[in-house]
Amino acid sequence: MRKERHHSAPLFKQDRILTFTNNSGKDRLLLEFIEEIAKDASRTDAKSWLKHGQIMVNGEVTTSFNAPVASGAEIKINTSRPFVRFKHPRLKLLYEDDDVIVVEKGYGLLSVGIPNPSKKKIESAYDILRDYLKRKDPHNKLFVVHRLDRDTTGVMMFAKNEEAQETLRHNWNNFVLERLYVALLEGFVKEDEGTIKSRLTENSQYKVYSTNNEDEGKLAVTRYKVIGRGHGLSLTEFTLDTGRKNQIRVHASEMGHPICGDRKYGANQSRLGRLCLHAKTLRFAHPVTRKDMYFESPVPSGFYKAIR
Repeated sequence: MRKERHHSAPLFKQDRILTFTNNSGKDRLLLEFIEEIAKDASRTDAKSWLKHGQIMVNGEVTTSFNAPVASGAEIKINTSRPFVRFKHPRLKLLYEDDDVIVVEKGYGLLSVGIPNPSKKKIESAYDILRDYLKRKDPHNKLFVVHRLDRDTTGVMMFAKNEEAQETLRHNWNNFVLERLYVALLEGFVKEDEGTIKSRLTENSQYKVYSTNNEDEGKLAVTRYKVIGRGHGLSLTEFTLDTGRKNQIRVHASEMGHPICGDRKYGANQSRLGRLCLHAKTLRFAHPVTRKDMYFESPVPSGFYKAIR
């Protein structure tokens, strides 16, 4: 009688990372430096680590044996497996530590998943990052801190543990020091700068709007500054004192200058074929270390070209 063979899933290999610093006071070649610091390893071991992406110089994996190691550079050797690297066409990793992960989100990518009647999987930034973290360690988790609309590009962050998430979400206005957005608005905004205040609420069609009912709406404060005008458009910076859903989109529309491509809030079709809103800057106090963290994403070049 033939027996069925059961193949178990491969065991997870825990990282075993050795960390060294080039304290020689001079630049070195990587292979020579490895042979000197990892005295228990053979030249064959060193070449194998390089070949399989197990060596990192200043946070970047390298496979080049003659890569320069500058004085003061940090070298990490993962002796158990290749370093897990992040790569995705619509999501760029800007920063990662034990508590937070900061990314640059591309156009058309959801921040987090949404209910889908067709049950077809719709990829989100959350899914992509969670899968990446699980590849590093199956016990890793990811927690939502804030969101960007699907068609808004730019900088956003997630938490890697519940403590960081709770600290940020419950003290958002204290920890987030700056959020700067850039948008192309329809028409010429008359004033060069100003502040918009209103209470925002949402109807049954998930459209956000301003209300005078203090019991119904939540206060939203948006500051704007026009940085360029041309071809019937105004390139405008927005900073947020509050972080309400669709806040900039609603306030821009109620100014009489909806964001280009924002059909939901009264705009015409965008000349750029997209919603022209970009999260340029995110500055926050680290939820654990309290260090001042600053990240910036370049404004899409098409925004500038549109007004020239």
